[in-house]
This record gives sequence, C-alpha cells and structure tokens, in this order.
Amino acid sequence: QVQLVESGGGLVQAGGSLRLSCVFSGRTFSNYAMAWFRQAPGKEREFVALITRSGGSTYYADFVKGRFTISRDNAKNTVYLQMNSLKPEDTAIYYCAASPIVPYTIRGRDYDYWGQGTQVTVSS
Repeated sequence: QVQLVESGGGLVQAGGSLRLSCVFSGRTFSNYAMAWFRQAPGKEREFVALITRSGGSTYYADFVKGRFTISRDNAKNTVYLQMNSLKPEDTAIYYCAASPIVPYTIRGRDYDYWGQGTQVTVSS
C-alpha cells in the first residue's frame, strides 16, 4: 500500500521560504506522477504543482509560477516543494499526491494516494 508523509510546514513571515518534503513508500516511486495541492480554510482544494515520473516535466498553477519549484529524487523516494517569496494567501494545508496511471494531470481525482498534509502559515 502506498503511503505518503509530508513534512516541512510551519510559520513563516511574508517574503520568507519553506521547503516541503513528501516521502513515498510501498511501491516503486518512479512509476508515479506526483503533485502538490493545498486547501485553505473555507476554500476548496486547489492544484499547486506537478512533476512527471522521471522528473522531466513540471507544471505550476499560475499563482505560484516563479515562486515555487517542484522536484523529485527517485533514489530517495521523495518529492519536494521549494516555496519562496511566500505570501499570506499561501496559508493552507499542503498535500502531496501520487498518480500511478495519469502521467500529467492537475485534477485531484486522478491522484489515487494522498498524504495527511502539512500546515503552512504565512504571517503578514
């Protein structure tokens, strides 16, 4: 069974940086496309970034382009989200997700496995 465990969230001032990590276990990591989503209080879950199985392609939501970078290390079974120039509106619970079938999708329903989430809070 696939398990995803996120870490790296916390409280940071606006303009600061955080690096989220998500450790994958239970199957062959390189067979899964990975993504980050987030959900703010009172709002629906939204797509943040994705990375293909090999790491050769990435895609970002417009609101994080130029600020966030997704990467993966298939030798460490880990996907990362480097978040720079954080804004108060980035405050949310961040979730990593894994898709074994659809290689490039921003739809949450295409991801079969989800982590428990890590809280990111950006103060103004």
